[in-house]
Amino acid sequence: GFSAADRTENIRRIGEVARLFADAGLLTIASFISPYRSDRALVRSLHEQAGLPFLEVFVDVPLAVAESRDPKGLYRKARAGEITGFTGIDDPYEPPADAELVLNTHELTVGESVHAIVEALVTRGWLPAAGETH
Repeated sequence: GFSAADRTENIRRIGEVARLFADAGLLTIASFISPYRSDRALVRSLHEQAGLPFLEVFVDVPLAVAESRDPKGLYRKARAGEITGFTGIDDPYEPPADAELVLNTHELTVGESVHAIVEALVTRGWLPAAGETH
């Protein structure tokens, strides 16, 4: 669901699963809508408390652009009142204060965004550079 409690529980579960994968030595990339700073802070702390690396990537996009990219028509339904608690329409989005990487996807191509993520991982030593092995 779209309630704050549903979103918080969903993010907590995703964070726990990502932590399990990271704890097993896997580079884990998870993508999800996480509108509340407190939920993102919880996921960060799950990793940090376990001594695991964590990189928050803020995919920043104006609301109008996000709506234009909506293949399921969820924004239209939210604006029509058919869906409630929808992020950016009748529920807030709290932008991150401390994301390690910000991607302005209305200005970057998908390829440029992917390159920025890979570069952030390589710079931190979490992914080998092209031609290197771990």
